[in-house]
Amino acid sequence: MAIHYICRHCQKLIGRIDSPLVTESQLGFDQLTPEERKDIITNDTEGNQVVRVTCETCQQVLEKDPERLLHPSLFH
Repeated sequence: MAIHYICRHCQKLIGRIDSPLVTESQLGFDQLTPEERKDIITNDTEGNQVVRVTCETCQQVLEKDPERLLHPSLFH
């Protein structure tokens, strides 16, 4: 099982962890509330975990124009 980090706005693959030795505690997942976990972490059809975060480019767009968050996606 791999862990894929995907931007929640542009769907860009940010990174991937393939090591079965990495724990949820090492990734900080144990610090999330149940609501945050449900919003951020899902599983794909192949059993991999998908972690939806914001990439650096989308973060910069949001910092310059926070109202862009109201749009369906942040194309960059």
